[in-house]
Amino acid sequence: MFDFEVTSSCNNTEARNGIFNTPNGQVKTPKFMPVGTLGTVKGISSKQLGSTGSEMILSNTFHLHLQPGEKLIKEAGGIHKFMNWDKPILTDSGGYQVFSLAKLNNIKNEGVEFKNPRDGSYVFLSPEKVIQIQMDLGSDIAMAFDHCPPHNASENDVRDSLERTHLWLEKCVEVHQKSNQALFGIVQGGRFANLREISAKFTSSYDLPGIAVGGVSVGESVEQIHNVIKFFCC
Repeated sequence: MFDFEVTSSCNNTEARNGIFNTPNGQVKTPKFMPVGTLGTVKGISSKQLGSTGSEMILSNTFHLHLQPGEKLIKEAGGIHKFMNWDKPILTDSGGYQVFSLAKLNNIKNEGVEFKNPRDGSYVFLSPEKVIQIQMDLGSDIAMAFDHCPPHNASENDVRDSLERTHLWLEKCVEVHQKSNQALFGIVQGGRFANLREISAKFTSSYDLPGIAVGGVSVGESVEQIHNVIKFFCC
């Protein structure tokens, strides 16, 4: 149901094209994913979006949980029908909000307590809860809950976040039970190659359908982003 095929490659580099198969169609890689955080790409209809050649949309677990809620979306037939989009959908776990809403949250090994930016109420997301939300949403790809540290965090702080990310991945794998949804792990480790290597080995030990490189584009320079990506492909 989920498989990846390399269709072409460059002999002198690690560059390649491929096809990722999902229950709702193929994604030709590399491919830009439009962001429909709340179940819609702003200012454009699903029909218009399809005409641009878009093949996969990214939506956000944290924000959909706050509004309109995963139960309503499930009752509506899942995120595809809710969005009127019959192609693949990936849901981010909310791990990015651990970083972007750092002033509004309290991080523990059990999960993260957020202060709702809409009404000030408190919301607790555990890795188990995050997976349940994504199963209810019915996306093609669900992302594991991860702790994304800021780009200037110390090595000790990044190591702590890495251990938490790995703990959460274990719990995500245990809870995930949706056969027509792929669970992707996320490699963290900041700008530290030794921590990236530890995280890559740990995450790949689960033999998941896919693995994401997390913790990039969080305020660091373009050169630092490239250095992290080169670690995985060169």
